[in-house]
Formats: sequence, structure tokens, C-alpha cells
Amino acid sequence: MNIAWKEIKKNKVRFLILGSIVFLISLLTFIIAGLANGLSQDNAALIKDLPKGQFYMSEDADETINLSRIDSSTQNNILNKQKEALAFSIQMGFLNDSASKQRSVAFVTSTDSKLFENVNEGEIVVDRSLKEKGIQIGDTLTNNQYSGNFIVKGFVDQKKFSHAPVAYINIEDYKEIYGTDEMQLIFIPGGESTQVFAGLQSFSKKQFLHTIPSYNAEQMTLNMIVWFLVVISGMLFAIFFYMMNVQKIGLYGILKALGVKTSALFKMMWTQMVFITLIALSISVSLSQVFNMIAPEGMPFSLTNVTTVQLSLIFLLIGFIGATLSGIQIKKVEPLQAIQQGEV
Repeated sequence: MNIAWKEIKKNKVRFLILGSIVFLISLLTFIIAGLANGLSQDNAALIKDLPKGQFYMSEDADETINLSRIDSSTQNNILNKQKEALAFSIQMGFLNDSASKQRSVAFVTSTDSKLFENVNEGEIVVDRSLKEKGIQIGDTLTNNQYSGNFIVKGFVDQKKFSHAPVAYINIEDYKEIYGTDEMQLIFIPGGESTQVFAGLQSFSKKQFLHTIPSYNAEQMTLNMIVWFLVVISGMLFAIFFYMMNVQKIGLYGILKALGVKTSALFKMMWTQMVFITLIALSISVSLSQVFNMIAPEGMPFSLTNVTTVQLSLIFLLIGFIGATLSGIQIKKVEPLQAIQQGEV
């Protein structure tokens, strides 16, 4: 342990450079992870907030929500047998405010359920983000395909679908706008994948999220960047300690000749790795949490404590692996040969 500290003090600049790079990589990783979580919520909060269960859409829809149509008899049969089940539909559309300005929304309607807002005909409940754009309770909104007017009855928090604010409407109003009597989806809270219904395809919540347009590509891209940065940090540790070890072959030979065990040399290297990583992570976590608090309201950024802890542990693990791989040469050092090599 003392040797590790003495070496850090002796080579302050080298370790400071390594720590700075780890700090920058980890900070960038935390920010991208926050953006990934934020975009995930902005894209599918409506679905992610539902409890675990099974989603069903028609088999011939080819896993595309907009093409799914549930036959009325099939729907009634399932809802009669499954008391907590509900049928619902989601369609992108527009609302016109009192100034005739169009607002893009995701219209949502469902059968009676505590999981969705139930509204009367001519009423609408919208995501609170529309309140920030000037819409208030009691305002009158219109739709080009709807013969009547919608009266805003309330707001809901963080309900988005495909990056559009959700607008809950009555089933009869939905039927008039989209000219259909059939619902798109059925959801059974707590349902199991073993439940099979003729003509319907089953999805878990995780599987259903990937049927949402852009969700899969968006999350895959950002997560790939996160893991790429994590791998780079591991390679950075491996290269840094490898170069350090090459320069200290003679020193290791002398220490081994004095009876210092190989395990003690590895512990010295691990101590240095943990010390550098913890300091770099502490600073990057603090700054990322500050950014989480001051991020503009329009920016979909959400960095949870769970995500922060998980990424921090991954950085420590990757750093440990990288440092250990670079230290394999320490085990191969022969005292006399290393001392002679150091004298050249």
C-alpha cells in the first residue's frame, strides 16, 4: 500500500493525466446514459408506467401497432374472462387550440380501467407539457376529423408516446375521428405469456416497447455509445498500466528478490487503479447530477441514482480487468533477469 502511494506522489503528472481522461470519459458516459433514459421516457412513458403484464395485437399486424385491429367478439371474450384486462388504442393526430395552432398529440382511448384516464364524450385530458404551451383547463380544442369540440378537463404528468404528449379521449370520440369500431390492443395486467388467444400475438412489456417506432433504434444507438465508452476506459487502464509495468521491470525484479510476493505487486496496481477511478467518478457523478438538475425543461434528460451506481460499478470492474490484464507480465518477471534488464 505504501509503495502504491509513493509511486502516485512521485509520478503525479502521469496519474493526473490518466485520472483526467477517466473523468472525461465517465462524465460523457453518464450524460449519454441520462439522455438515453430521458429519450426512453419521452418516447414511451405511457407504456413504461403500466404494470407488468401481457400486450396483445392482431397477428396480421406484423408487430405494427397502427395496423393492429382486435375483432370485437375476441375483445369481448377476453374482457369477460379477464376482469382486469382492458382494450385500448393509440393513434397519432393533431389538436387545434383557440388560436388555430396545431398541436401534435397521441390520442389514447380505452375501455374502463384505472390504468388510463376515463373521460366523457367531448372531454379531453392531456399531458402537462401542453399546459406549458398555453393550454388551460376549460379551453376548447378541435380536430379536423371531429364534428364537435373537446373541453380540456385536466392534465396528467409525464405521459408521452413516440415523443408526443398523450391526449385521452372517449371511445365514441375516437371512433368518430378514426372511423373504426375496433380497438388496436389488449392489455392484461399480471398476465403470463402462456395465455394464448387465437389470432393474437402476445408481447411482454419489454417486447412491446420495441414495437414502438424509433424506440429500438434510438435506444440501441445510445446504449452502444455508452458501452463503447466503457470499453475504451478499460483499454485505457490496460495500456497505461502496461506501459508503467514495462518501465518498472527492473524495480519488480528487485522487489521480488527482496521477497515481495507477486500478489502484493498486483494489490499495489489495483490500489492505484481504485484510487484514480474513485476520484474521477466522484467528480463526474457530481457534475452529471448537477447537469440533471439544471438541464433545460425541453431536454429529455433523466439520470437516476440506480443508473449512476450501476455505471460506476461497471467502470470499477472494467478498470480492474484492464489493470489486471496489463499486470500479467508481472507474474512472468524473473528477479535476476529483470535486474539485468534494468541495468542495460
